[in-house]
Amino acid sequence: MVGVCHTLVSTGSCPAAGSTCPFHHDIYLCEVCNVVCINASAYQGHLGGKKHRSRALGLGKMYHCPICQKSMAGAQTWAAHIGGKGHRAKAALQGMAAADVQPEEPTEIPGMQYCAPCDLHVRIEQWGSHLRSNLHRKRELFLTHKAILEESEKDKHGVTISHGGDGVDFGIVEPTNAQTGVTTYLSIKTAVPLAKVTLVSANLSSSARDHPSPYVFSISVVGANRGLVYGRELRLLATFRSDFGGRFSTRAELVFEDTSLKQQFIITRTLRAIVGNKADHERLQPIAPYKPKKRTKREEIEESEVVPGEAPPATNAIKYVGKLPVARIPKSIMTAITTGSVEEVVDRVKRTVLPKVFNTANHGRHFQALLWIEELRMERDLQVYDISDATLNRNRQYHFLAVPGLAEKRPSVLVGDQIHFQRIGVGKDKWYEGHVHFVTKAEAGLRFHTSFSAHSPSQRYNVRFKLNRIPLRRQHEALDTALSVDRLFFPQQVHVLSLNPPPPTMRVYNNLIATNPPQVRAVTSILRLKPGSTPFIVFGPPGTGKTVTIVEAIRQILRENPNAKILACAPSNSAADLIASRLAMLSTQELFRFYAPSRSPNTVPTDLEEFAYTKEMAINDGQLGLGQNFEFRRNVHFSAPPMVVLKRFRVIVSTCVSASFAHGVGLPRGHFTHIFVDEAGQATEPEVMVAIRTMADNSTNIVLSGDPKQLGPVIRSPIARELGLEKSYIERLMEGGVYDETAAHSTSVVKLVKNFRSHQAILKFPNERFYRGELQPFADPTVINSFINSPHLVNPKFPIVFHGIRGKDDREASSPSFFNIDEALQVKGYIERLKANRQFRITDAEIGVIAPYHAQCLKIRATLRSVADEVKVGSTEEFQGQERRVIIISTVRSSKEFVEYDLRHTLGFVANPRRFNVAVTRAKALLIIIGDPTVLSLDPLWRSFLNYIHENRGWRGQPPTWDPSAPVRDDGGYDREIRESAVEDMNEFARRMESLTLGNVDGEDGEGADEDVNVDRPWVEVE
Repeated sequence: MVGVCHTLVSTGSCPAAGSTCPFHHDIYLCEVCNVVCINASAYQGHLGGKKHRSRALGLGKMYHCPICQKSMAGAQTWAAHIGGKGHRAKAALQGMAAADVQPEEPTEIPGMQYCAPCDLHVRIEQWGSHLRSNLHRKRELFLTHKAILEESEKDKHGVTISHGGDGVDFGIVEPTNAQTGVTTYLSIKTAVPLAKVTLVSANLSSSARDHPSPYVFSISVVGANRGLVYGRELRLLATFRSDFGGRFSTRAELVFEDTSLKQQFIITRTLRAIVGNKADHERLQPIAPYKPKKRTKREEIEESEVVPGEAPPATNAIKYVGKLPVARIPKSIMTAITTGSVEEVVDRVKRTVLPKVFNTANHGRHFQALLWIEELRMERDLQVYDISDATLNRNRQYHFLAVPGLAEKRPSVLVGDQIHFQRIGVGKDKWYEGHVHFVTKAEAGLRFHTSFSAHSPSQRYNVRFKLNRIPLRRQHEALDTALSVDRLFFPQQVHVLSLNPPPPTMRVYNNLIATNPPQVRAVTSILRLKPGSTPFIVFGPPGTGKTVTIVEAIRQILRENPNAKILACAPSNSAADLIASRLAMLSTQELFRFYAPSRSPNTVPTDLEEFAYTKEMAINDGQLGLGQNFEFRRNVHFSAPPMVVLKRFRVIVSTCVSASFAHGVGLPRGHFTHIFVDEAGQATEPEVMVAIRTMADNSTNIVLSGDPKQLGPVIRSPIARELGLEKSYIERLMEGGVYDETAAHSTSVVKLVKNFRSHQAILKFPNERFYRGELQPFADPTVINSFINSPHLVNPKFPIVFHGIRGKDDREASSPSFFNIDEALQVKGYIERLKANRQFRITDAEIGVIAPYHAQCLKIRATLRSVADEVKVGSTEEFQGQERRVIIISTVRSSKEFVEYDLRHTLGFVANPRRFNVAVTRAKALLIIIGDPTVLSLDPLWRSFLNYIHENRGWRGQPPTWDPSAPVRDDGGYDREIRESAVEDMNEFARRMESLTLGNVDGEDGEGADEDVNVDRPWVEVE
């Protein structure tokens, strides 16, 4: 291809199309989607995409605006419409907020035909294609099956059965009652005096998915008589019994025969029950039914006039020698990712934004583009926390905003952040910028411009949280540096240097390392690195002592090299604190723990306070007399000591992003002989580059430790993930030929293989799946065997329990995050029993609960509030790098709509191998998994793990609905089989109905596809 027709790209059409335009033959314009493709392969890929196919068929949910009298297709179009000036003006005339206008169903639309089963409008010329589409046929089958079920539940031929269309609901049954069994009666009567009707059979549905255990429900006729007599009732006894909790349902099929007509007919009733505590269930029920929150694009024009606020003293706690670059998002990137599916946008970004070749020369430019793409998504995700109709409390010069979810960092608000406010009911009012000066568990303390003080305390506001760009700007600053060293960015074998001779003797500081050959080899290899070596990697699977190894290496370097200066980083403050605490035997003249000024001194571990440096800023009058509104020390903020002092420290510890302070205050490049990055797999490459690209020179040695098999960094944009931002620096290096962890004497990487955390049964499955079976159990037997022979186990010798439970995954109000009340209460039950057992004692601090959805974490915390308030409950990401004696995992998802949803929608976050690996490797002595086995078994990895537990007799609760001894197919397809089986069940039931004379019964991709998933991704504090 020679070139691109820029007229077509920019306007969508080319007036010189054809031979008069030298480039036009290279362009493909999809008129249906208004998307430009620059080559044939991209065009063919676009035509095969779901978005094009949907638009080509004319599919779209239609919305009608009652105040503008306009109809439109698609939720995004509706969102754009209600944000438009015309709509806002008409809504204001009627005294309504623009977003409060609810769309109506349009009546007739010219050129379109409405499909009731699909609830879509379709172009008339595409109507035939739509009727043949899988979407339509699937919806039609569902509606047909639903109609047949509704027909079967009707009383007919004069026969009436108690418990009408709602079926037989045993309600919420207490566990003790469920074990002994509960019963109810169904009364059958005939309204025809001379009827000759007989009950032929009363059976339960044979569906294994609905009814895996034949002993849960039973139904029987009371007495010997089966004939219906006018004025009398025939009684059926329905019984429910279960030894385990959860939700149960089946269908009773009652076949009758009119003997005078010799014709049979069927009446069905659904039987259902929930086993659990009624009070707990009612307390955890959704406050309001789930209703997706409307997402409207922020109208930035409304913020064109923003009154600046008063920045906190913390922003001046460090005197930097230069200004941080602004690094605004280029318009070219905004344009590139505006429209299209993820696949289309990724292809467009590769063609128009990213460097054609990824190498050392353009390494920085490549990652800057990915950072900008991620920033756009971060801004978008932050909008979910915007507050309408907020109020402010005031104390002197400070205003306090109550922020829901602040204690959980949803949103994360730090000192120095900005929050924008606009008065409600004052027309098109200006926006005021509030700077965060203090943060408590529930409130943010802000200061505004002095003109804000005239606002009434009863005034209500629209509130917008603004993305703190400082961490992103620090990364852009690093990526802009001129460092261009192949051995750091793209090491090859030619860059690998031989190791220095080993020291005559090496006296280890940590005696545990002395008996661990891989750790000794890692430490000695790091010690023997020649200046300017390729990055050295300590590959540390779960529980193998990565941080212990890194700390030992640092101490050995300090002893062997009196001129050594070390910068030690980690992605999070907790991980950096762990390094610093294990180096706390150093003096305060040797070790410096740098904290960002935005960090509260109250959150720092006591044993590290002496290694930090603080500065008392000028006290503002507004800070006096605040009473108990918030907790704070004096106006003290973390800072950096004078340069002469800073240069003396032998070890400086910080987070990866905060490491930019060293360059910012003027420490010269090459000051550090070594840069260590612990937990490097959890940091993005730009985060790691903050230290490397600003401080390393041709002699600086880089040491990384981590595990690419565990969770990588949290990336919110699916486009940035596809383009590689989720791949950490350590993972990218290990994919190269220089790093072979299987080599016996590698000079670039050492793999740690002794696991000091888990019982061998807990370690076995992830060891074989992710680490080629190389990990060796070396944990303390008194810890890992502490629950052997306990009553908590199914198999007294196997410390893993899978508790099968069929619950109901639910959502609340406008939050798309899932929760499962049945599983939350099961978690509570296990913790109550763990704490009540006096023989196998355990404290709250030794228990951890992992759930993949934020809403489930909230529900579990609520259930534990009066039981075990100190038990940590969090996401898999929050537990990476941590361990507990007992780990309980709630998998949450329990959807039965297998025909409606594919595997990705049904399992969501759960079907992620790295998330699985982290979750199941946190436990030392006892691992309990609570989940719906039918749903989990759709994923081959989970099915294999469940088979492993079943084989070792660790199973409790709902039994498996598949053969656990059958080999597992790695390519999966189990979700498809269940959908096909469900369809066959529908058809089989329909055939039975028809045989009983009923006859026939009348009857988006792209960023948007990932719209709600980020609500469960934690907001990471990198400073």
